[in-house]
Amino acid sequence: MMRIIGYLDMDAFFAAVEERDNPRFAGLPIVVGSDPKNGQGRGVVSTANYKAREYGIKSATPITKAWQFSENAKRQGKPAAIFLPVDFEKYGRTSQRIFGILKKYARLIEPASIDEFCFDLSFAETFKKGREIALQIKDAVKNQEKLTCSIGVGPNKLIAKIASDFQKPDGLTIVPPEKAENFLAPLPVRKIPGIGPKTEIVFSKLGAKKVSDLKKYSEGELYKMLGQWGLDIYEKIRGLDETPLVFDYEAKSIGQQETFEKDTLDSKIIFPKIEEMAEELILRLKTEGFHKFKTIAITVRFSGFETKTRAKTLGKPADSLDLLKFESLRLLTPFFDRRENPQQKLIRMIGLRLEKLS
Repeated sequence: MMRIIGYLDMDAFFAAVEERDNPRFAGLPIVVGSDPKNGQGRGVVSTANYKAREYGIKSATPITKAWQFSENAKRQGKPAAIFLPVDFEKYGRTSQRIFGILKKYARLIEPASIDEFCFDLSFAETFKKGREIALQIKDAVKNQEKLTCSIGVGPNKLIAKIASDFQKPDGLTIVPPEKAENFLAPLPVRKIPGIGPKTEIVFSKLGAKKVSDLKKYSEGELYKMLGQWGLDIYEKIRGLDETPLVFDYEAKSIGQQETFEKDTLDSKIIFPKIEEMAEELILRLKTEGFHKFKTIAITVRFSGFETKTRAKTLGKPADSLDLLKFESLRLLTPFFDRRENPQQKLIRMIGLRLEKLS
């Protein structure tokens, strides 16, 4: 049977949900993330809708920078961006309903994140039929949730995921196996999952900026440059990927972080925040289709940007909020004394992450 894989990626998901639920925001630039506090806020943008992206505001933009972009637009007579806090509970409920829609069209579905889903369409037998099903899914999401999504359909997860980002928003890109290699060739090397900024710089120095540029290197040369990952890249740039869909696995993690308004070492500020994060992560655990976690990890970033991570793997998977709060505080406490913070540095940011989900 021919392998046909679909990949659904919601368009500007958090911002789109806010715009749907607040008709007065229709057509306005929306930014979901930290409180900008009139340009004095800390943290980053979680999601920006396409109108806000016209101002230069994107995911992971520092919130102060996003505020400046908004103010610049306002001075030009454009509407100021609307800044909203993240509401994981609301987004999680919407995500569950989208998953429910998908289940009507595909039996095997892998939730990749709260707003991305990979699904098997091999039963369709042809890419023409796969396209018809993808269109039906897009219509169902639009009609039932009043949201748009972009879908990629390809011979494997790699191609389907890249294709889902190819014609955003509200796109549909079909890449049959015989066109996979040519589809990838003109794309920037960063489009290949796993190639980050550092690897991109390495390739750029070698004059390899597009995927086609990398194909001049042999398998052995890429291995010499990057080890085992070089062998993976050799296959990926040729559109080859045998990765199966995973429906019950421990590799996924979910996390959250908070940058404080002022650097602090006040436990009365930091401890309640880590407990609040624990509550939100337990909620996300359920909404993203998982039941238990086995590893708890915290991240602490000091005022000088030195960052430390500590983790605890439990004897068996758990789902208890009380246990999560207890273990998180136990991991965090040494950062208030000489064990992890002998110079008593102030803390700029804390993060909490759950790993080995099942």
